[in-house]
Amino acid sequence: MEQPYRLELRNVSKSFGEVQSLRNVDLRVGMNEVVGLLGDNGAGKSTLIKIITGYHQPDSGEIIFAGQKVDNLTVAKARALGVETVYQERALADQQTLWRNIFMGREITGRFGFLNTKQIRAETERLMRGELGFTSSAVSASSEIVGFSGGEKQGVAIVRALYFQAELIILDEPTMGLALSETRKLLNFVRDIKRAGKSAIFIDHNVFHVFDVADRIVLLDRGAVAGEFRKDELTLDQLLEKMHHVAETGSLD
Repeated sequence: MEQPYRLELRNVSKSFGEVQSLRNVDLRVGMNEVVGLLGDNGAGKSTLIKIITGYHQPDSGEIIFAGQKVDNLTVAKARALGVETVYQERALADQQTLWRNIFMGREITGRFGFLNTKQIRAETERLMRGELGFTSSAVSASSEIVGFSGGEKQGVAIVRALYFQAELIILDEPTMGLALSETRKLLNFVRDIKRAGKSAIFIDHNVFHVFDVADRIVLLDRGAVAGEFRKDELTLDQLLEKMHHVAETGSLD
C-alpha cells in the first residue's frame, strides 16, 4: 500500500478581493522529505504557507495530512498535526534565557502544576550540547538569546520544533541576513530535520541554498505551480535556466 504524504494540497485557490493569490495549487510533501519552494515576490509563497499553518482558509481545494482530509484548518489544528514554522524574524524572545525560549508555552511542571525549572534547565543543557552543538562553557541554559548569532537563533527554533515532535517544519527565508559560516550551520540544521525522520518546506530566495538541501523543488509563479523537479533529475544550471524561463514567460513551455 502506498505510503501517504505528510502533506497534500489539492487544487487550492485563494483570493483577496480582486487579487487571486493562489490558483489551483497542488503541492505534496513526502514523509522524511525536504521540499524547496521557490518563487519571486508576489508568487504566492506567503499565502500558501498561511494556508498550511491555518492562518488563512482556502476558497477551494483540499488539505490532507498523512492521508486524512482536514476541513476548517486553524492554527491550533495545524500545530496539533505537527506543523511548526521557523520565520526569518527568528520568533524568539531576545531578552529571555535559552531555557525559557525553548520551553515557552510548553513548560515542564510538577504534580502540583509548579514550574520544574531544574528539569527544564537539564533538558536545555542536553539539547545545547547534543543537538545545537554548543561547546563553550560561556554559554549555558541561562544565557540570554540576545547574545546568540543569527544562525544559532535559527538552530534554537528548529531544535525546539523537533523537540516538541513537529512532523512538518516550514522554514521561511531562514538564511536571510546570515553570514556564510552561519548559513552553513543553518543548512546542517535543515539536514538534521530529515535525519530525524521529519519533513520540511524550505523557502528561500537563494536557489543555491535550496538546491543544496532539498529533495524536490517546486516553482511557484503568479499564484500557480509552474514546475516541480526532483533534485536528481536536473543540475543547478538547468534549474536556474528553468527559473529564468518561468520568470520571463510564466510557464516552462
